Amino acid sequence: MDKSARLLLFTGKGGVGKTTLAAATAARLAVGGHKVLVASADPAHSLGDVFGVPVGAEPSEVDTCLYVAHVDARGLADRSWQAIRKELRGALSGLGLSDLDAAELTVLPGVDELLALTEVARLASEGPWEVVVVDCGPTAETLRLLALPEAVGGYLERLSLGSHVARLETHLDRLRVLLVDPARTSVRLVLTPERLVVAETRRTLAALALRGIRVDALIANRLVPPAKRWQGPAASWLRTRRAEQDAVLSELDSSTTLPVRRVVHRATEPIGVAALSALADDLYGTDDPLATEGPYTAPLLSIATVDGGYELTVALPLTEGSGVDLARVGDDLAITVDGVRRLVALPVLLRRHTVTDAVTGPNGLSLRFEAGGVA
Repeated sequence: MDKSARLLLFTGKGGVGKTTLAAATAARLAVGGHKVLVASADPAHSLGDVFGVPVGAEPSEVDTCLYVAHVDARGLADRSWQAIRKELRGALSGLGLSDLDAAELTVLPGVDELLALTEVARLASEGPWEVVVVDCGPTAETLRLLALPEAVGGYLERLSLGSHVARLETHLDRLRVLLVDPARTSVRLVLTPERLVVAETRRTLAALALRGIRVDALIANRLVPPAKRWQGPAASWLRTRRAEQDAVLSELDSSTTLPVRRVVHRATEPIGVAALSALADDLYGTDDPLATEGPYTAPLLSIATVDGGYELTVALPLTEGSGVDLARVGDDLAITVDGVRRLVALPVLLRRHTVTDAVTGPNGLSLRFEAGGVA
């Protein structure tokens, strides 16, 4: 991908309106003169419904500077994966595995999603676009998608296939670099102001930080409009519902340093470029949608010297309810947060030291290391 291109990934719990807000952002950028592609990586493709036009696998221009495409992961798998699978099968058979074993080993989980991510990168690198806005699937699917380059790369590395899959490993490395580059890639989490949705959003923030992927904004969608001057039972319901939403967002504001943009629920669905542009005006006001609002992702690991040893900080946005588990696996630290696990290589300085204490705090996890054998 050209270094001047930006990649904006929109995700959120199913049904929160991420597709509409991704499309609105793209429409606003196009009105501002940016060449932008909005691509759907969500299996439940609905960009065509939002724009009110047919959308296919190849980018098509729906307005000046605005292009739309669906990423057909199944079609990509049918066209591309067989060649990769054949190469892997030959390499595995060369290691003495039977044809059956080789075939079983080369049916990797998540291939469809990995190819979808690859296609997004391809479209971005080969097209004239300055920005690629991606309508991702729901958060659980998106987290799995963003973890795949590292997971599959590690899988291939453990197989020790040498030069047979060097091109594939190189490609996965490039995808990893793209995803963790905060100047080029960021995620915008869409939510509705409900406690269950906000709880999932907080878990997603921690999971993305664990992957080293930047989140630059939260978008609270479908706020009930103010009804201060209205009368009657309906107005009373609206005021009560809005008060509940404001309370939830106030708690969210106090628990994150990220900006939380707010969008009022509209009476009619925004369909088409004009309606989406109007929605984007509510979302961004006079701000530039490309402005980097959120803080850059802090280094996942940082070391400080303390009396008698070292303190390793793992920068994660944890909450009181976060489920955290740590384990030492050789020279790696296995970190699991709310079910999301990642192996992180320990700095060389700490590999011959023992973990003596671990606490959670506002800055994440703090681990105390002291001289001694490996714990």
